[in-house]
Amino acid sequence: MEFSPEFQDLPKQLESQPLAIVLDGPAGSGKSTVAKEVADFLGAQYLDTGAMYRAATVRLLELGVELSDQPLVAQQVAEMVFSPSTNPLSEQILVDGTDVSGQIRLPEISEVVSKVATNLSVRATLVEKQRAIIDQAVASGFPVVAEGRDLTTVVAPHAQVRAIITASEEVRLARRGKQIPGQDAAKLADQVLRRDRDDATVSNFTSPADGVVVVDTTDLTLEESVESVLALVANWVNTPK
Repeated sequence: MEFSPEFQDLPKQLESQPLAIVLDGPAGSGKSTVAKEVADFLGAQYLDTGAMYRAATVRLLELGVELSDQPLVAQQVAEMVFSPSTNPLSEQILVDGTDVSGQIRLPEISEVVSKVATNLSVRATLVEKQRAIIDQAVASGFPVVAEGRDLTTVVAPHAQVRAIITASEEVRLARRGKQIPGQDAAKLADQVLRRDRDDATVSNFTSPADGVVVVDTTDLTLEESVESVLALVANWVNTPK
């Protein structure tokens, strides 16, 4: 993917100015794809926080835990060891030493992950782990791009670049449909929109807080969407500190 010449020096500039770039947004908005492309171009580490909730869900089901039992779910997740890859070209994530990467996107996980993601005690546990990964990357001199639901306001409110990636409902459903070919349209819509509604009860990923920029990708190509975020990074780099 080729980007505008104005961004070509960004990877080099960030070698001496590591920063955190955090992107929130609803399902199908394109935030994951944009985040990976931004991280790959900048040579940054990458964190998919949603994958951690999905991985926890996979592990809980393997353990036979009833997801509606919130105290037990919270206890089990607090004891789990998460090892997500920070390579934007890899989707590997291990829980308790087991690679669950191939399971986290299955429809049966997508249908129930909100039961785990809306557990406030689970969120507190995973927010702490996510914040540690982001802080460790920057402290080690690496830029990092993280994406999810509550990064701009809860996990990393002091990140140097914060944005909400959004798109129209029609476009979001079309994008998710391409990711899950053959899925019944009505079932897909219920899965995506219900998850947004459920998650919205515990996190605000559609209304920007102060300092958070909204990037509407409805009418943008992938390249244009990525460049919208790169422009925010360039603005930070070129702003006197």
